[in-house]
Amino acid sequence: MTSAHRDTFTADHLPSKERWPDLIFTRPEFQYAAKLNCASRLLDRHVSDGNGGRRCILAPDVVWTYADLQRKANQIAHVLVSDMCVQPGNRVLLRAPNTPMLAACWFAVMKAGAVAVSTMPLYRQGELRYMIEKAHIRHALCDLRLGDELASAVAETANFQTMYFDNDVNASSANPDSLETRMALQPETFINVDTAAEDVALIGFTSGTTGKAKATMHFHRDIMAICDAFPASVLKASPDYLFCGSPPLAFTFGVGGLLLFPLSIGAATLLLEKASPEPLMQAIAEYKVNVVFTSPIAYRAMTALADKYDISSLRKAVSAGETLPLPIWEAFYKRTGVRIIDGIGSTEMLHIFIASPEERIRPGSTGQVVPGYEARVVDEAGDEVAPGIIGRLAVRGPTGCRYLDDERQTRYVQDGWNLTGDAYRMDEDRYFWYIARADDMIISAGYNISGPEVEEALLAHPDVKECAVVSKPDPVHSTNIVKAFVVLNDIALGEAPGARTGNDTPAAGGSNAHSNTPEVGGGSAAKEERGAELIEFVKSRIASYKAPREIEFVAALPRTETGKVQRFRLRSLSP
Repeated sequence: MTSAHRDTFTADHLPSKERWPDLIFTRPEFQYAAKLNCASRLLDRHVSDGNGGRRCILAPDVVWTYADLQRKANQIAHVLVSDMCVQPGNRVLLRAPNTPMLAACWFAVMKAGAVAVSTMPLYRQGELRYMIEKAHIRHALCDLRLGDELASAVAETANFQTMYFDNDVNASSANPDSLETRMALQPETFINVDTAAEDVALIGFTSGTTGKAKATMHFHRDIMAICDAFPASVLKASPDYLFCGSPPLAFTFGVGGLLLFPLSIGAATLLLEKASPEPLMQAIAEYKVNVVFTSPIAYRAMTALADKYDISSLRKAVSAGETLPLPIWEAFYKRTGVRIIDGIGSTEMLHIFIASPEERIRPGSTGQVVPGYEARVVDEAGDEVAPGIIGRLAVRGPTGCRYLDDERQTRYVQDGWNLTGDAYRMDEDRYFWYIARADDMIISAGYNISGPEVEEALLAHPDVKECAVVSKPDPVHSTNIVKAFVVLNDIALGEAPGARTGNDTPAAGGSNAHSNTPEVGGGSAAKEERGAELIEFVKSRIASYKAPREIEFVAALPRTETGKVQRFRLRSLSP
């Protein structure tokens, strides 16, 4: 197929075809034309079908219809082409919180045939500089409030163009050089670039939970494939639904769940700049949200707030980014009656490829493979293992990993399969059960221990707000021990209650609990007592050899902006 890209950087830096994963398009919904611009399918068709008046993008004090979004995206596309000289294939950095203007900018980049590279609002100049250099970016659309870090990042980059836009999405800026002012001078119609289905549309950077972020390249066809997979087969939302959630649009979980999926079915989305658990619950109650996308730790906090807000409008809840512990699933369901759809996806695969609709959920399981994808559990040689055996998760389907100029391509893709880096087991009914990240499996005294299993046991304790479990070397015994980092609930952060009791010397070797923060009160003896209590609690729920040998109380866990725990940083604290 003939590419529309004049700038061939992305095509030139794709892995060679023999290093791609196998791609599967056997189902009819994944049969795409050779020419495809995802903006035409996701946005323009609703207007041409007579549905331009339907609500599309909401924010506090903002309601845009499909026609409004199309008009603004068309004008921004003209600014990109006419004022910034963006050519098809150029990469355009997008920097903003979740706002209607960011959505319009994203679609404008698609319409212009360029490549969107969205960035997390909290990224600093070093992170931005890395992305700009990696993807050879020379154009940016940036929220004025986030301009300082970007300006610092590109201070020494020649010929870099940045167009800023203001926070007032309903009015033109007084700044003659602002995006809003330039938009007002442009036509409201735009002829989309006739991109090929395999032209790169976006570059998504991984969240950096294991170190240096990788750049993943996705085609216009990939964007449509994820819209024709999980939303249709698992989510099953209706066009009259309102979506909302916490992940940034720069995160593939966010751009899928909060922009692509609702627009693919003609629904609406509510974009919030700040979507921590309480503001999210407030928004669900105020706007009558029907579908929410957020993280496991957020669902835990939302459960505690459920009696405070009327969230009876909520019909669907989706969790991804990290494994969903069973206690969180059970508590949310008991309090709200909503069965959280757990799912696993990856930036490399673009979105969720294993999940089950509500009627087929098995609590504690990630679910079954999303129709259109295939998944299996394999051993180190790449051979499929029997049901019940733990191995590496391998998946393939209509999307797959294509790193931008990265030697790690051959680690992620082997024999045509995408190896996600997760340890799983599959049962006789082909439900997949998460064990751990492959590099988070703990081998202690000959036992294989799943860190998430220990975390799930700890989270069942009422005093534990969040936790992370890692392996710590034990040079004395030439093995590893299980170490837990624990954040206590606010009610547990004062003086340790003197009435608490527990074994001072557990069979597993005693608690070596300590703290590197002042938030946990009570002194070292009280912390030892509390740590010992938690260890005994874990032993009451899972085998004693899996219980932590050490517990360290901390004020917070290190997380990426997407909410994933950076366990590699915790391991560095446990030499």
